[in-house]
Amino acid sequence: MSLPGLVEALQGLASRGDTIAYGDLARVLALPNPGSIAQLTAALETTMQEDAEAGEPFRAALCRAKTGVLPALGFFEAAARLGRFDGEDKAGFVRAERAALFKAAALR
Repeated sequence: MSLPGLVEALQGLASRGDTIAYGDLARVLALPNPGSIAQLTAALETTMQEDAEAGEPFRAALCRAKTGVLPALGFFEAAARLGRFDGEDKAGFVRAERAALFKAAALR
């Protein structure tokens, strides 16, 4: 599933070296409620599949839970299914993914 504007929003975040809460991203994309987070999650998992196939860092790592700095549990579950996360050191994994995204954006 893809959502109009999602890739551009994630690229903008990477360019600014920023992250965003899921709910805030759903509002930026003007996703209708109820179900906006479910739609967003499905689309982010699609980007994770694309990123894994391309050998790129997970753009979904730029999303974070409303009250924290890390993505939601589903991000880590998807990353593990895709063979990129071993279940250890969530913070370190996200930090590395974000650093790679920020570096790639700076080179564009």
